[in-house]
Amino acid sequence: MTEIEDIVDEGTEHKTWKGKLWNVVKVILIIVVTGGLLYWVFSKVPFAKIKFRLAHANRAWLTAAILCYVGSMLFSSWRLLSFFKSIGLKLDWRFNLRLYFLGLCYNVLLPGGIGGDGYKIYLLHKTYKLPTKKVFWAILFDRLSGFWAIGAIVVGLIILIPSFPYHLAIPLSIVSVGSVIYYFVARKFFRDYTHNFFSGHLKAIGVQSMQLLTIICLLLAQDFNGKFAPYLLSFLFSSLAAIIPFSLGGGGIRDALFLTLAGQFNLDPGMAVYLSFGFYLISIFVALIGIYYVLRPSRLEKGLQKPSEFTSENE
Repeated sequence: MTEIEDIVDEGTEHKTWKGKLWNVVKVILIIVVTGGLLYWVFSKVPFAKIKFRLAHANRAWLTAAILCYVGSMLFSSWRLLSFFKSIGLKLDWRFNLRLYFLGLCYNVLLPGGIGGDGYKIYLLHKTYKLPTKKVFWAILFDRLSGFWAIGAIVVGLIILIPSFPYHLAIPLSIVSVGSVIYYFVARKFFRDYTHNFFSGHLKAIGVQSMQLLTIICLLLAQDFNGKFAPYLLSFLFSSLAAIIPFSLGGGGIRDALFLTLAGQFNLDPGMAVYLSFGFYLISIFVALIGIYYVLRPSRLEKGLQKPSEFTSENE
């Protein structure tokens, strides 16, 4: 058993039988939901067509898509570091990056168990004795910044879609007013988490922009020369659905919503499923980089400050 497995077991050994039963039920639900939705999607668009697209895609553009997705994960790790710094948790950026990739890996390998975020919370609490709720809220604000970035970019893309069924003023007003309310609520009730609020949210824009570049590269891999905006907008909407917990990394849910939106925007269903499924495969492939730190836990902890070296701005 690896050192990481020892840590995970130590953090979960006191669970009640109800908690253990719920984890089993959750894994079953994840498999059923992901498998069921993928079955529905491929009943509408045969898997053979998607396989053909992937097999005959331009390899250079596919490589570029993978690199753009890796870039989005680098931005995402950097963004999370901003929120950790807000609570005085000054981690070495290299350790934070390794921990981030390990978290991605756990989200794939242990979708019904401790998960990537749960592991980060446990390890940082165990090492620095910070309240778990404090680390949890930092991670939650990291996620909220991603939702805000999606909303902001969606408004920008709507400008490029004249056929969008609603007037631009409606989504623009929602995002503008929502942003103001979001900031003042965070500032009033969660001040500790807003010290790097603006820089964290700018990095969130970077995350989503790199993921949009991933989709653009996947389109170019098919020699696509049509309008990019409707596909990009559909991808962003499907990304919101991918946060639903009862799926494996958003698999199935993202594909089903992307396919549904393809009908609304008169998009090619085959291209829509190719994009969502191709993005899903890339996300799984990149997440598995974290396996290295499962097998070599000593490499993960290189750069992890000892508690005596850690100083919190809140102390």
